[in-house]
Amino acid sequence: MVKQTAGRDALSGFADEFAHLNDDILFGEVWSREDRLSLKMRSVLTVSALVSKGLVDSSFEYHMRTAKNNGVTKTEIAEILTHLAFYAGWPNAWAAFRVASSVYKDDDGMDGGLFGIGVPNDAYSRYFTGRSYLKPLTDSERTVFMANVTFEPGCRNNWHVHQAKKGGGQILLCTSGRGWYQEWGREAVSLNPGDVVTIASGIKHWHGAAKDSWFSHVAVEVPGEDAHSEWLEGVPDDEYYRLD
Repeated sequence: MVKQTAGRDALSGFADEFAHLNDDILFGEVWSREDRLSLKMRSVLTVSALVSKGLVDSSFEYHMRTAKNNGVTKTEIAEILTHLAFYAGWPNAWAAFRVASSVYKDDDGMDGGLFGIGVPNDAYSRYFTGRSYLKPLTDSERTVFMANVTFEPGCRNNWHVHQAKKGGGQILLCTSGRGWYQEWGREAVSLNPGDVVTIASGIKHWHGAAKDSWFSHVAVEVPGEDAHSEWLEGVPDDEYYRLD
């Protein structure tokens, strides 16, 4: 979870105890108990509770955006609000839909699939054609590093090699949309949800979205000795757009 400071930002010096309870307890402790309830489920419950009470204000928009970042897709939020309409009231649902339609506007497929979209992958943008998004799922200091990577239509990474003296490589778990994977000297392979790609160290390859589809996969970094990625040339447009 991102450290919350909204309480202190708005109420410091006026209601310090409330700010502490909001920032440190509610968001710092309760929302962080992911081992008991996922962030996605907590977002669904929070949105549902606020809609039921008719509290569709700026804080509701924050929670709607948080729900999106936590993996609640456009299809799911539409179904959730439709279901809630019968229990929380039609006017409350209408008000919630106005916020949801704004938050999810022009985001067809841009939800990151199962794990959410994360943030723009700016640190590695020079190795990508098009926009990509990254959402780390684990802490590399504590365990194997895993991250959800989302590609906009037409986006792909450069040819690259996962190098290692021993072990290493990468595993891709495809979760949403349609994409491509290609190894040097071989035909490109279409990727769909449920597909798994095992990439050994030393193999030159690239992967990314199809030209007409968003695409998300979980990238699992296989531990290895002196493991690192060697980034190479981009995938030319004329070669990429021939894929179908």
